[in-house]
Amino acid sequence: MATLQASLLILCRTSLPFASHSQQHHPLVCKFPHSLTSLSPCKLSPPQFLPRLPFSLSRKVASQLSSSAADSIFLPNETTQNPTSVVDGEGSDPSIGAEKSGSAREDERSPIAALFEGARESSKKAFAQFMNWLPLWQQERRLARLIIDAEANPNDVAKQTALLVELNKHSPESVIKHFEGREGAVDSRGVVEYLRALVATNAIAEYLPNEEYGKPSRLPTLLQELKQRASGKSDEPILSPGTSDRQPLHVVVVDPKVSQKSRFVQDVLSTILFIVVMGLVWVMGMVALQKFIVSLGGIGTSSVGSSTTYAPKELNKEVMPEKNFKTFKDVKGCDDAKQELEEVVEYLKNPAKFTRLGGKLPKGILLTGPPGTGKTLLAKAIAGEAGVPFFYRAGSEFEEMYVGVGARRVRSLFQAAKKKAPCIIFIDEIDAVGSTRKQWEGHTKKTLHQLLVEMDGFEQNEGIIVIAATNLPDILDPALTRPGRFDRHIIVSNPDLRGRQEILELYLQDKPLADDVDTKSIARGTPGFNGADLANLVNIAAIKAAVEGAEKLAASQLEFAKDRIIMGTERKTMSISEESKKLTAYHESGHAIVAINTEGAQPIHKATIMPRGSALGMVTQLPSGDETSISKKQLLARLDVCMGGRVAEEIIFGQDQITTGASSDLHTATELAQYMVTIQGLGTLLGLKF
Repeated sequence: MATLQASLLILCRTSLPFASHSQQHHPLVCKFPHSLTSLSPCKLSPPQFLPRLPFSLSRKVASQLSSSAADSIFLPNETTQNPTSVVDGEGSDPSIGAEKSGSAREDERSPIAALFEGARESSKKAFAQFMNWLPLWQQERRLARLIIDAEANPNDVAKQTALLVELNKHSPESVIKHFEGREGAVDSRGVVEYLRALVATNAIAEYLPNEEYGKPSRLPTLLQELKQRASGKSDEPILSPGTSDRQPLHVVVVDPKVSQKSRFVQDVLSTILFIVVMGLVWVMGMVALQKFIVSLGGIGTSSVGSSTTYAPKELNKEVMPEKNFKTFKDVKGCDDAKQELEEVVEYLKNPAKFTRLGGKLPKGILLTGPPGTGKTLLAKAIAGEAGVPFFYRAGSEFEEMYVGVGARRVRSLFQAAKKKAPCIIFIDEIDAVGSTRKQWEGHTKKTLHQLLVEMDGFEQNEGIIVIAATNLPDILDPALTRPGRFDRHIIVSNPDLRGRQEILELYLQDKPLADDVDTKSIARGTPGFNGADLANLVNIAAIKAAVEGAEKLAASQLEFAKDRIIMGTERKTMSISEESKKLTAYHESGHAIVAINTEGAQPIHKATIMPRGSALGMVTQLPSGDETSISKKQLLARLDVCMGGRVAEEIIFGQDQITTGASSDLHTATELAQYMVTIQGLGTLLGLKF
């Protein structure tokens, strides 16, 4: 039995050159050294080889040949220069013959050794068959079968595609080599497998653009060739870069010295830019942190330098005086106030004149009066006339969202003024911080307390004059208006007829005027106008003349500006029916007729049914002169004029046809009657009552 097994193994050994030839024909199979595919010729049935078995071989020789055959099964890559040849019954191998003649004692070994040798060979075959059942070996056998089928049928697209699919699972590089070598026909499925192999091996990067070296994209060319390959129109192989004129090799020559130098410069610039950016971020963060700390815990400091943490505008107002070029020549319509302030100017110019005689000027001057009368202009004129620095602050600028900021700003303002003395500090709208103290306004009280302390804290002759202006003197705190602080109150009222004429001449002196302009008549027709209103009148007239293309300012433009301020803007584009115009005309005629025929009524200035503002028509009355007091007869005449429009509607159209056009007249008449009775005590039933 052992001799038969050894003879079969010798037969397999003699068949190995055929298997070796198959491995060389299929190089992909050779990648797997333990593949059993190369042993497929050994599966021939043993009976047809039995006549060639060497029956004369000894048990030792059979054992050696069996061992050699087993080695050839598990080491298929090892080849021998002189494989064992099989001889017939008439001949034998020389080495075997020598061995037979060598030792008769070894030829006569016990049958137990031969049995062990046979069991060993059987176990090796069983192990080989078991390994052949494993999935890995099955995949190898499947791949080998696909390779054989593909090489046998190069024009069969299905078999070529099946081979590419299987190769992509194990070796994408083999797919690229097989596809680019044109070893078989392909279709669109084969192209897809080729693209997958390019992506898997990153070989697709050769066809992508490279902006660093200026390499263009060759992907469109590749796709075009693959399209032709899939359609079967192109038999040319896909060209690699540099192998043909169609696919040139893109070469970029870079000087190593220049490249290193430029890279060094870039690194240096990047480092400098990073340092600068980080420095700016650090500085901005420190400034923001300093502002936050000062606003919370550093408010108690009284140094002027602490104001640098605030905006430039606030800094200038606290420590830098305002530029001022106004003098008393620019102030018109308030001669009485100017006379009272001239002694302050004289004190600032020549303080020794007052100190020599023991005179003391007030520390603070409070300017009161209606808005637009020139209180701020007066304070600037004092500083300009005396030639001293002028510090201007609005009352609302002291307060902020943080408690204590107002008090700190008051301290900074007075400390800066002491360094610039003699000077003037002007606080506009002081009622914003100087109003009567309330229990729930703690932050406002701190600012007021600091202002009171500063006004009492410096010496009398330090040369600092504090001037404040307000429209509401009644709401100021008594501690602020007492003697020793704002102890001099100057009232700046609306200008009279002569004052309005002077103001108009001041504003018209730099404008070309027509011959028909009469400032006195314009001043007579603008009673109750303050300096701001007159400045606005001249400006509107100048704009009107510019729009009309006039070379000089005429009386018609000034009259237009006056009507616009008193009566409102004309609404010429408003669509009004004829019936509404007729009703408005009768209504306004009733006002005019009553005003003409009522004793004590003011003269009519103008009557119109042109819509102005919210009114469809209007009758304006202007006094013949300035009125310092109004009699009861004049007030009753005003009531009559207010009701004249409603009475005219009832007479002309009837009680049922009256309209709501008299609503504003009724409102004015009601307020006037209430004023007469409750405030002036002109009622007959209640008597004198306020």
